Amino acid sequence: MASPHDDHPFSNGAFAVDLIARFTDKLVSLQGPVLADSDPEPLHQMRVALRRLRTCLHQFAPALQLPRAVADPRLAKTVRRLGMARDLDVLRERLEKDLMPELPEAERKALKPVLKQLRRERALAYEQVVSTLQSGGYLKLLSQLQGWLRHPEFTPLGELPLPGWTLEWQAPMIAGLFQHPGWFIVEQEGDMERVHDLRKRLKAARYGLENLGAVTGSRCRQWVVELRDLQELLGELNDLNVLERAIDDQLPSGLARSLPALEALLDHRAQGCWEQWRQRAEGLMLPERRLSLSMALWLERGSDSHCDSHLDSALPALALPSP
Repeated sequence: MASPHDDHPFSNGAFAVDLIARFTDKLVSLQGPVLADSDPEPLHQMRVALRRLRTCLHQFAPALQLPRAVADPRLAKTVRRLGMARDLDVLRERLEKDLMPELPEAERKALKPVLKQLRRERALAYEQVVSTLQSGGYLKLLSQLQGWLRHPEFTPLGELPLPGWTLEWQAPMIAGLFQHPGWFIVEQEGDMERVHDLRKRLKAARYGLENLGAVTGSRCRQWVVELRDLQELLGELNDLNVLERAIDDQLPSGLARSLPALEALLDHRAQGCWEQWRQRAEGLMLPERRLSLSMALWLERGSDSHCDSHLDSALPALALPSP
């Protein structure tokens, strides 16, 4: 296996190992803080690390010979379990710290039972988190992954030098991105499930490009920022929609009749997000903008021949990207 300290170019497999080790170490370090549950941030960071690990394993699968226990369904199930608790943390924080201060006193009082129910649901979701993180399946996955990282096995492709292959690792992550039906939902009353799915697709594309960030140039990094901004904008919209439904379900008379000021505030925020999203989406769907993403990958492929010369310094210093 090649390593950053060898004289010959870093291999595809060794590059993937470096990324996988970072995400795995992050998961292990967060286990204690998440189980302690004294702060919601470790749970958020663990969820992000799991998602990034899934993306990395999928992206570099052709280069790796992984243990059978390191399977995507197990990772996907863990992400879902953590996601339920994390989403409730986000909804409660959004309601308490962001929205309630702008509401009249009567509506703030009326929301106390809703907050109590959110806390109750979060406690139940956290029980699932504990059960998952202490389960034999998850612990076996971590153990086998750590063992494999000590003695990784590669396919023939994994043994080849990384220079000359960066495009092949990036291109599948953006393939079909602009064909996703979520781009073509032009009304806020349309199929929001497709828009929500597009957010997940944007996140996967962004993670895939970020994985090669140590060996790509400014054009690709600009696209990472673009995809992150779009993902966060749709994430904001989704949070507002989920919160509106969650509150409406708990009010016998419905949100509109019980809390008109809150409904107006949620609608105003959601409309603002939607307008920003459609403006950005229409700009990105222009032929020249769509082409520019592919061109960024092709034009920066020329730097592959030089990437082994700076991997020594780039990889050890590469911090985990933002969520």
